Amino acid sequence: MDAGSSNSSAVKTRTRCPLQDQLLQRKNSRDNLDRFIPNRSAMDFDYAHYMLTEGRKGKENPAVSSPSREAYRKQLAETFNMNRTRILAFKNKPPTPVEAIPHDFSGVQQSKPTKARRYIPQTSERTLDAPDLLDDYYLNLLDWGSSNVLAIALGSTVYLWDATDGATSELVTVDDENGPVTSVKWAPDGKHIAIGLNNSDVQLWDSTSNKQLRNLRGCHQSRVGSMDWNNHILTTGGMDGQIVNNDVRIRSHIVETYRGHHQEVCGLKWSASGQQLASGGNDNLLHIWDRSTASSNSPTQWLHRLEDHTAAVKALAWCPFQGNLLASGGGGGDRCIKFWNTHTGACLNSVDTGSQVCSLLWNKNERELLSSHGFTQNQLTLWKYPSMVKTAELTGHTSRVLFMAQSPDGCTVASAAGDETLRFWNVFGTPEVAKPAPKANPEPFAHLNRIR
Repeated sequence: MDAGSSNSSAVKTRTRCPLQDQLLQRKNSRDNLDRFIPNRSAMDFDYAHYMLTEGRKGKENPAVSSPSREAYRKQLAETFNMNRTRILAFKNKPPTPVEAIPHDFSGVQQSKPTKARRYIPQTSERTLDAPDLLDDYYLNLLDWGSSNVLAIALGSTVYLWDATDGATSELVTVDDENGPVTSVKWAPDGKHIAIGLNNSDVQLWDSTSNKQLRNLRGCHQSRVGSMDWNNHILTTGGMDGQIVNNDVRIRSHIVETYRGHHQEVCGLKWSASGQQLASGGNDNLLHIWDRSTASSNSPTQWLHRLEDHTAAVKALAWCPFQGNLLASGGGGGDRCIKFWNTHTGACLNSVDTGSQVCSLLWNKNERELLSSHGFTQNQLTLWKYPSMVKTAELTGHTSRVLFMAQSPDGCTVASAAGDETLRFWNVFGTPEVAKPAPKANPEPFAHLNRIR
C-alpha cells in the first residue's frame, strides 16, 4: 500500500516537477532502502531523501544556484512543507471547505423549528376566600359556565363570580332543612344552573333573573352529589347509588334510570358526543353507559363495568381530541390515574400519582392532563399525554384540592380546596387565534363528511 501511494503521488506530480522524477529514481535504488525503519507508513520518504541529498545544496553553494533554480527550490520547499522545524506544532485551523451544492439548491428538507416551551406560572394569579366550603370528597361544589361566570357552593349558599369584571353575587341560600348544597352544574347555555341539595331535591335556576324555574323531586332517596348535562337532559347521581336522566322540558322529568352502583355516585361525565356516560362511585366502580340502550321502562344495563380502581372513583374527564378516551382518578386507597378505551373497555395505561386524585381536566389546546390531589402535597400536577411525564406541579393550597373548573376559553383553571380558598391558575396558556373557516367546497356531496 505504501509503495502504491508513493507511485500514485509521483504520477500526479511528474508532469510539473522534474526533480521529483530524479528523487523517485534514486529512491528505487538499493542504496536508499532502509530495513531498520519500523513503520514505513508513517515515514515521508520523499522529504527525507531530499533533505539528505539535495536539501542543503542551495545554502552551502549559493553561487551555483541560479535565480530560477532558487525560485523553484522555494516552491518545492513549500510543496513538501520543508520549512517545518518541529514534528508537533500548533497551526491555524484549515479553511472551511466549499460546499459542492449550496443550501439554497439542496434537495434536503430543512427541519422545522422547535416549538418554544410554554411558560407555566408556578403561583396562582388570583386567590379568593371561600368560607364554609365543605371539605367533602364526594361532592361537586364548583363549576364554570359558558357565560364566563363561576358558581361555587359555600354551605347552604350558591355564589356567582363574574370572571369578566370580578363582580360577586349571591344566587340563593337554601333552608337548613333542605341544605347544605351538595352539587352545582351549569347548563350548556351558561344561563341556567342546576343545584343539588342534601334533601335529594334538585333546583333549576335562571341566573340572569335570579329566579327558580322548577324543583325536581323524586329522583333520589338521599343527597345529590353529582350532576351533568346532555343538552336538555340533566343527569343526577345520588347517595342511593342511582343515576337518573331528567328531561327538564316535560312535567314527568324522569326518563331513564341507571342502576349499577351499590354506594354513592360521586362522579358523572357525558362524552362530547352525548352518546356515552361515565359514572364513578364510592364502591370503587366505574361504569360506561350507552345512551342508545337507555330505556324508561326498565333499568338500563351498563356497557362496561370497570373494577380496576381500589378506591372511590370521583375524578372523570373525557379526552377532547379522542372521543373514546376517558381518564379516571381514584381516591386515597388507589391514587391512580387510569386511561380507558370506552369502545372496548380496555385499560390503556395506569399511573400511580402517590396521592388521592380529586379532579381531572384536559387541556383543550395541547395534549396535557391536569390533576388535583390531596395529602401530602395538596398540589395540581400537569402531565404530558401520553408519556405522562410531569410538566409542572403547582402548590399553594394547604389542604386537599377537592374541586377544579375550567374557563370557557380553556386556559384558566379555578381550584377550590379544604383550606377554604379559591385559586386561579394560568396553567393552560393563552388561547390560540382562531383560523379563518375554509371556503365552502363546491363539489357534489361535499356536505357528506362520513359514511354511516
